[in-house]
Amino acid sequence: MTPQQLSDLVREQGPYVFDRMFGAMEKVRERLDRACGALQEAGVPYAVVGGNAVAAWVATRDEGAVRNTQDVDILLRIEDAQRATDALAKYGFQRADVFDVTMYLDGVDGKPSQALHVIWANQKIKQEYASVAPDPADAHEINGKRVVDLIELVRMKLLSYRRKDQVHLLDLIGVDLIDQTWTAKFDSLLADRLQTLLDDPDG
Repeated sequence: MTPQQLSDLVREQGPYVFDRMFGAMEKVRERLDRACGALQEAGVPYAVVGGNAVAAWVATRDEGAVRNTQDVDILLRIEDAQRATDALAKYGFQRADVFDVTMYLDGVDGKPSQALHVIWANQKIKQEYASVAPDPADAHEINGKRVVDLIELVRMKLLSYRRKDQVHLLDLIGVDLIDQTWTAKFDSLLADRLQTLLDDPDG
C-alpha cells in the first residue's frame, strides 16, 4: 500500500476506527456471556477454552496484561451436543459444521469468524496429537463462568503450538502463572516446547 493510499484510508476510515475496535471487543464479551449463560441455564457441562480462557487466567494476576481475542472457544462433551444446540438456539446461536469444525453462528447471518467454536471433550482435536482434549469437569468458576483448568489449558496450547498459542503461553509466563517447575508436568515433547519459551520469553 502506497503512502497516498494509507493517507486516503486514514482519512476515510479514521473517524470510525476506535468505535469499531471497542465495539468488536464488546461483541466478543457479550457473545461469551450469552453462550455461557445459555449453557448454565440448561445445565450443560462446558468450559471456556482458547484465548478467552487465557485472558481469564491472566486477569487473576494482572488485568493490565490481558490480551483481547475475537475467538470464543467452548469445550463440550459430544454426548451433550443436542442439549447444547437446543440451549444455544434459544439465545440466537445456529449450529453449523464447516470443514469438520463444529461452530454456532451468532444468528442466521453470523460469520464463522464471529461464531462459537466447539472443542469436543475427551477426543483428539487433531489425530496427530498425543492426548485428548480435557473434560469440562476440569474447570474452575471464574467470574461466573466455567474456565478450563490451567494445566489443561497449557497442555492444549503446547499441543497446538501455533504462533498465537505460543503468545498465549508467554502471556501466562509473563504473569508468573507458569514457571520452570511446570516442565515436569508434561511429556518430553511438550516440556521441550515449554522450556523453549521459558528460556527466551522475549523471543
